[in-house]
Amino acid sequence: MTMSRDESIGLYASHTVKNIIRFLTLQMKDFDVTPEQWTVLRRLAEQDGISQKQLALKSEKDQPTLTRILDILERKELISKQTNKEDRRSFLIFITEKGLSVNDELSPFIEGLYEDRILKGISEEDLEVYKRVLSQINENMTRG
Repeated sequence: MTMSRDESIGLYASHTVKNIIRFLTLQMKDFDVTPEQWTVLRRLAEQDGISQKQLALKSEKDQPTLTRILDILERKELISKQTNKEDRRSFLIFITEKGLSVNDELSPFIEGLYEDRILKGISEEDLEVYKRVLSQINENMTRG
């Protein structure tokens, strides 16, 4: 019996993403940051003082999800929000010193997890093919 493309591609990709998130969540437990929070913190470390809308685009999160994550990061004192002087209805988001410290500690840790565990035994050539295929799949879905 031949598997459908949905099963062989869609479900397999979904299963892999869930496994990576589960693995990272477990590994990052001591840092008190989830992979979802990490994505936002990392984007903010790359470009500090941006609007919530810009951050949502950069981190590929919808507004309600980003708001929830920002509230958690603010409680953990990893970010701060300031009213946008140009648009009082929006906030500018800044990473704090504590947030920068977590970013500086987590960055090499997560990079090591990818090198030593997640991508172990996969050649650079295979990774390039993988990225190219995923890029083409994404492009196919965004085209009309």
